[in-house]
Amino acid sequence: MSSSQEIIIPRPGDTNTKPQAPIPGSTEEEFTSTFGSLLPPAQYLEAANGKVAYYTYSPAQPSSPTSRILFLHGVQTPSLGLQPLAESLHSIFPTTEFVLLDLYGHGLSSTPLIPHTPSLFHGLIDDLLTHLSWPHCHVLGYSFGAATAISYISSSPTRCAKVKSLTLIAPAGLWKPQPFFPQKFESGDYAESRDYILNLLEGGALIVPSDWSTRVQKGEIVAEKIREWQMHHHPGHTASVIAIVRDGGVMGQEDAFIFAVNSKVPISAVLGESDDVVLEADLRAVGVGNVVIVKGAGHAVVRENVGEVCAAVRGFWGDLGV
Repeated sequence: MSSSQEIIIPRPGDTNTKPQAPIPGSTEEEFTSTFGSLLPPAQYLEAANGKVAYYTYSPAQPSSPTSRILFLHGVQTPSLGLQPLAESLHSIFPTTEFVLLDLYGHGLSSTPLIPHTPSLFHGLIDDLLTHLSWPHCHVLGYSFGAATAISYISSSPTRCAKVKSLTLIAPAGLWKPQPFFPQKFESGDYAESRDYILNLLEGGALIVPSDWSTRVQKGEIVAEKIREWQMHHHPGHTASVIAIVRDGGVMGQEDAFIFAVNSKVPISAVLGESDDVVLEADLRAVGVGNVVIVKGAGHAVVRENVGEVCAAVRGFWGDLGV
């Protein structure tokens, strides 16, 4: 069984827990001392369910950005994982304002000890848009961030109206892991469920490349090291990951996708040819028609194939007049 000291986030409908304060995230100094200062300086928001960090790429004319783009990262790897794509796109669209958000339980953001359902993250997006005084924006989501953006649009007409377009990079939400063992996924033994889910995400044990330090010093994003670091330095991170995978909407979002497509918000998707989290056929089955496939790429396409992803996003945004 799991240690009595292990943090366990309640499931939806669990009435046997008492309200607790959010667990603080990592400090910026701790994070940048290991991974460098590739992102702009962190800014903070006291959201409804805890303190969160975000990072702003300012437009060339700060007083009048031509467009505003919100980036939402995936589960496990925080905003830093989107930094190469954000840098490339901002060089192409210098008059836009980009904001990258560390979702709850990731990076410098705190972990609320409440169920990690989609509505938790919808509320966080609402809080951020209000804080930024953004009446609307374009959204780029990767993996879980893409699934969250889809369910955000689908959750209410008011939220849908805030999103001018949606770019999905290797979106989760339609994930059908193979093989999949529900008895381990839903196990009452938290340690068994935790270990099963972490292995499911990694495709086995987490292996950090031995040359990670050299690569980081060159300015590379070594996602495996970031994931390991958070597990050791962000007390609420692992619990948040497990809660997101169980209850956050990484699977079973077919109806939300169909609703989002029918909302007429412009939607484009980019995914790797060998991605096992999302298949082109599944996206087309729920009505996503604008799908770009990156040959030879997998789920890490957002970091490992920045040029191809950037070209696809540039085309989509260009057509929209971003």
